[in-house]
Amino acid sequence: MHICNYSLLFIPNFLRIPNICCTFAPKLRNSTTMRSIIITGGAGFIGSHVVRLFVNKYPEYRIINVDKLTYAGNLANLRDIEDKPNYRFVKADICDFDTIYRLMQEEQVTGIIHLAAESHVDRSIKDPFTFARTNVMGTLSMLQAAKLYWETLPEKYEGKRFYHISTDEVYGALEMTHPDGIEPPFTTKASSGSQHLAYGDKFFTEDLKYQPHSPYSASKASSDHFVRAFHDTYGLPTIVTNCSNNYGPYQFPEKLIPLFINNIRHRRALPVYGQGLNVRDWLYVEDHARAIDLIFHKGTVAETYNIGGFNEWKNIDIVKVLIRTTDRLLGRKEDEDMNLITYVTDRAGHDMRYAIDSRKLQRELGWEPTLQFEEGIEKTVRWYLDNQAWMDNITSGDYEKYYEEMYRNR
Repeated sequence: MHICNYSLLFIPNFLRIPNICCTFAPKLRNSTTMRSIIITGGAGFIGSHVVRLFVNKYPEYRIINVDKLTYAGNLANLRDIEDKPNYRFVKADICDFDTIYRLMQEEQVTGIIHLAAESHVDRSIKDPFTFARTNVMGTLSMLQAAKLYWETLPEKYEGKRFYHISTDEVYGALEMTHPDGIEPPFTTKASSGSQHLAYGDKFFTEDLKYQPHSPYSASKASSDHFVRAFHDTYGLPTIVTNCSNNYGPYQFPEKLIPLFINNIRHRRALPVYGQGLNVRDWLYVEDHARAIDLIFHKGTVAETYNIGGFNEWKNIDIVKVLIRTTDRLLGRKEDEDMNLITYVTDRAGHDMRYAIDSRKLQRELGWEPTLQFEEGIEKTVRWYLDNQAWMDNITSGDYEKYYEEMYRNR
């Protein structure tokens, strides 16, 4: 490993502040034009659902999707809205401060919803530098661009918002004090009807101290701290949310649910870490997008909100639900593919239990998830089975050609 090459990551362009402020003449708009919002990572899993929601729900807004199109970014996720008049895609690296700053001037950006991030824990263990670059330095680049641009405006920060989406993994791990499960202290429409359990007495709340255990969660924790520091130091109007595991359509198949649905379909092994006893809280992605919409518009500046599904599941139980649901939808015998489960060596530093308490968001803004887990899983499995062409393009790498085909001459 050539450490000296990585050191270049930490000499960012935004340190050259005097050069940027004079290199781009902003395009003026009158006060009746659209509100302009940058959504970073908008070609990814959660980001594409947020972009779609905002483009369709707010035709009076201009939505600028900024995505580098790394392996997990796929513009085919947004084919249904790519020609909408209030939508623009910009291929850019969030670490490229000059480009982001110029884009903010050009589009007269009033809000940022920052989703772009490296997010796969296994990849972070193998390549922590990339996670530090994107998740920490990329976030710092976005913060500095917002600060410098908004400070040039007569109204300064008034009417502006920098909304940073983070993860529950920054909190570390909860103890699994009830491995057989107990009745949970709260429930919502999204909670499982057949298996609604809590595996411990404690839950992630917004006031817990951070204890990240993986390079991924450490990089996200650092980015969260920078966001809060920009509010405390400069007054930047920021909000942070920490969300549990998401599932649903358009998720890159390195993650458990889409990977296993595809493997079950093709009768490939289902690798389960350890004994599969690790617990995660699951939320349907469209419910997360609705929460982001609500918080962006009505959340309190400088606040943190947890977003969760009130829905704890052991990994092995999720796998069995996926097998049963996929086999049923494919017309196979019940439990026919249970033999595909293959236990493998556990992941290094594998946190035992995550469980979010999102009652603050429920209490202050009235949000709660709407899709019951069994309904969400059924909907998700059916989507992947009905969209095999999308999965085939992903697994073959053909989706990377989509950008060239659709945007080469635009």
